[in-house]
Amino acid sequence: MSSSVVVIGTQWGDEGKGKIVDFLAEKADVVVRYQGGNNAGHTVVVGGDEFKLQLLPSGILYQGKTCIVGNGVVVDPAVMLREIKGMHAKGIDASGLKVSNRAHVIMPYHRLQDELEELARGDHKIGTTKRGIGPCYGDKIDRVGIRMVDLLDEEEFSDKLKRNLEAKNQLLKQVYGVEGFDFEQVKAEYLGYAEELRQYVTDTATVLNESIKAGQKVLFEGAQATLLDLDHGTYPYVTSSHPIAGGACVGAGVGPKQIGKIIGVVKAYSTRVGEGPFPTELLDETGDTIRERGREFGTVTGRPRRCGWLDAAVVRYAGIVSSIEYMAITRLDILDGLKTLKICTGYKYKGEVINEFPASLKVLGEVEPIYEELPGWEETISGIRSYDELPANCRRYVERLSEVTGIAVGIVSVGPRRDQTMILHDMF
Repeated sequence: MSSSVVVIGTQWGDEGKGKIVDFLAEKADVVVRYQGGNNAGHTVVVGGDEFKLQLLPSGILYQGKTCIVGNGVVVDPAVMLREIKGMHAKGIDASGLKVSNRAHVIMPYHRLQDELEELARGDHKIGTTKRGIGPCYGDKIDRVGIRMVDLLDEEEFSDKLKRNLEAKNQLLKQVYGVEGFDFEQVKAEYLGYAEELRQYVTDTATVLNESIKAGQKVLFEGAQATLLDLDHGTYPYVTSSHPIAGGACVGAGVGPKQIGKIIGVVKAYSTRVGEGPFPTELLDETGDTIRERGREFGTVTGRPRRCGWLDAAVVRYAGIVSSIEYMAITRLDILDGLKTLKICTGYKYKGEVINEFPASLKVLGEVEPIYEELPGWEETISGIRSYDELPANCRRYVERLSEVTGIAVGIVSVGPRRDQTMILHDMF
């Protein structure tokens, strides 16, 4: 089996994937981001420093790692350059970064289009971050996108930009009544980015497959999470790409046989940002307590997250669509001191137990969670470093989640730092 690991989110995102990826990256040779854009953020704590990453793979914080931004990612060049410069300012070497020449480029018209379309949806808004991600993926599907390889070729870029601006400016003016963009201005700005990024751009699929062939350890990191997957998530309140494990193959350019272990990151409670049904949401004091303790505010947007009890039905579904072998449970320490905890083990719809995760948002919005109550623990667990030393009720909570979902527990995290991580199974 290939010595590669995929780390994905099992819920609605914000599970703490960045911390798990950062921890595993120490043993990896190559770290790959395979989808999403700067609408997703990883927060990683190293020593006393907190790093908020939007586009760069978490492995960038280690010296000597190859960090790949795959073809499935959409790249805002200004954001990427800002992150690279931010790393340099903190003394972190970003020379190991490699960006796919097939990755699509976010243009200024994508950001404006994103904002105007979300505004026009009114009460039916999706909750987009308005960073141009969706419109960029839309152009990719519509086969009018601009890729990194195009950006680096002035003639090719100019031709594609000219044609795109003719169409986009017409759309902006006629549909939304706003002024479009000046060709020369956009061209000059982006050709400037091209020169700064040129040193990083390459055929990353070739680099990656050669690394795997050479026996190197590869870590694939997903952005967002299962329920935000374009096909398998709570559509239309989803992202525009595929965060599930299968997305790693398409978004990085490797075959399915090259994937070894698949790890699903599970937050010890549930959160989501934006619109859409949320069966276990807590609109009470407990929900507020979890939000404040967990500092549940978006890495990229600062938006407060909706909080609720752990939904094992969601995690079980994630396990099915991504063949998850191990769970990495995070934020367990946030539940310290709660007298009673609840796990949602399934749903009832119109009085009947349903086995599948509903495709219909109408149904999901009307389901009744089936809860199991478990006793909480009084102790503070953030200082504990061995799984066996965790309070009995804490271990029971973790083990019950494993029983309900059918997924083994591989990692347990009791805080944001690297040393607050318990490894129950080696991943590489």
